[in-house]
Order: sequence, then structure tokens, then C-alpha cells
Amino acid sequence: MSERKMKAVGLRRYLPISDVEALLDVEVAVPKAWAYDLLVKVEAVSVNPVDTKVRAPKPNDPVEAEPKILGYDAVGIVVEVGGASSGFKVGDRVFYAGDITRPGSNSEFHLVDSRIVGHAPLTLSISEAAAMPLTSLTAWEALFERLGVSLGADNGDRTILIIGGGGGVGSIATQLATKLAGLNVVATASKRGSIEWCVRNGANHVVNHRDDISQQMATLGYDGADYILCCNGTDQHFDIMCDIVKPQGKICCIVDNVAPLAVNKLKPKSATLTWEFMFTRAMFKTPDMIEQRHILCEVARLFDEGILESTMSEVISPINASNLKRVHHRLEKGEVMGKIVVEGW
Repeated sequence: MSERKMKAVGLRRYLPISDVEALLDVEVAVPKAWAYDLLVKVEAVSVNPVDTKVRAPKPNDPVEAEPKILGYDAVGIVVEVGGASSGFKVGDRVFYAGDITRPGSNSEFHLVDSRIVGHAPLTLSISEAAAMPLTSLTAWEALFERLGVSLGADNGDRTILIIGGGGGVGSIATQLATKLAGLNVVATASKRGSIEWCVRNGANHVVNHRDDISQQMATLGYDGADYILCCNGTDQHFDIMCDIVKPQGKICCIVDNVAPLAVNKLKPKSATLTWEFMFTRAMFKTPDMIEQRHILCEVARLFDEGILESTMSEVISPINASNLKRVHHRLEKGEVMGKIVVEGW
């Protein structure tokens, strides 16, 4: 009996997005659920900067023997449940960001560890929900785990600077920081549309990261920031973050640095530099990896109660190489506010 095949979008070589073979429509075998896995029939995906970084050219131009499937956000229906899984049944609609060490969600059916999956919000459309898993997990972990922002305290006298407030993580981080934590949020953006987007998501003030951020914050009456979440340009903004962070404050970065960082600049302030990488729990199978399920379910509740809003900004259909290439191209040019979702096969 021949194995079942499914549509997918993958790559064999790591190429510039302008290359005709950068992403390809392929057919691969439908996987089987086992252990903690769920097999999900994918309805919609969204594209994140990590997709473009994984796809980008690599030294020595490696060639994959089997198509490498990207995609780290999905909404879909559970069609098969592994023997060690709990909390889900066939027919459940779920949303998740997945595991960077396994095949991604740009396929008709996708295998994902149930411990990093949540029940999808009931009040959001499929596309609205597909925009949210990776950025919500990243923002939640950055704010409440890495930076240690308290959800139970009165944070009205504390300020967070979110560098890159118009992007996917910055957008939902702004909502979480204002609506859940009660922080004063200063976001950065440089274009009129992205400035308006930051305000829509709850930023108290927006400053231009192409100009002197410290001077702009001082003009607004801020003497620094208790917390800084850097969502882009770690190298570019590191020195100014060291100046702006308050004594004993904390900085969290989600984007790799290229050059060494002069972390000794933080010593006089006893300030903390920490990193957030949403895939850590899944990559290392940490004992607490099920926390990502808990976060997603809590975020879904907040969407359903109208406390949070989806940051989906655009929907494209169907899921294929051509459309995914378009989104990769726009992300690499820095043209995307919020999240672009690709829906349907």
C-alpha cells in the first residue's frame, strides 16, 4: 500500500528570496502521530522573521536530500492523537508555533508536540488566530519570564521601552504590557503607518528609533526605562539601551547580535541583559515545556474575553510557494506591520 502524500512548501537549497527555487511547491509523505504528538490538518499559517532567517543563504550552499519545510505558526484541526498525548481529541481546533528542530507547518498535515499546543481562541477567525502563537509566546516569555514583570503588582510607576513596536512581537507585547501589566509603554517606530499601529495597540508614546531615543524620551518626561524589550537591531541599539535602562533595570533582546556586545557597560547600573528565544523549551525538551500550552490557552482566553486583539494585518490565499515568497520578500524589506497570514490549500 503506497504512503499518503500531502502538499507542502519547502526548500532544497538556501537561496535569496529572489531566486526562483528559494521556496518550492512539493509533495511529501503524511506523517503519523506517536507519543506526545498531534497530527494537525493545517488551515492557516503566518510568516515570521525566523522563516526568512532559516531560509537565507548558508555557507557552502548546502543541499537538503529531502525538502526542508518551514513555518512556525499554524491553526488547524486535530486529526490524530499520539498515545502519550493528553488534553486534545480528534476534531479540536488548535494553534501553536511549533519546534524549529522539526519540519514546519507549511504543509497540509503537520506533526507537533501536544505540550506546546493550545486550544485556538473561539472568537477569532482562523486567520486572526494563526497570526498569534509565535509572537504571543515570545512576548509573554520576554515580559513575564525573562524581564520578570509582575502581573500582580501595581506597575503604574514603571516604564518599558519596546524597540520595534510595529512588528509582530512588538505589537502583542505592547498589548500585554499595557492591558495586563499596567506598564507605561514607549514604543519605537519610524513610519506614519507603524506609529499609528503602535498607538492602536496601546502605546502611551511612540518615538523614532532612527533619531536619538534617549533625548526623545527625556522630552516626554521619562528619566529612563525600567525594562527594555528589543525586537530588532540588537547591535544598532545596544549602546543607547545601556544609557536608557535604569539602575537595576533589565534588557531583553530577541534578535541575534552580529558583533560582540560591550556588556561591561551594564555593570555600573547592575543592569541585566537577557535573551528570549521562543523555541528553547521545545529544542531542549525542558521539564517545563508544557508551560507553552498554558500560555497559549491563557492568551486564547484573553482574546475570547476581548482583552487582547489579533495583530493580523493581512490575509493571502492559498498556501503555496508563490505566496509565501511574496511574504518573505516583504518581511526582508521591513514592510510588514503586525502579521501576514496565508490561508487555505
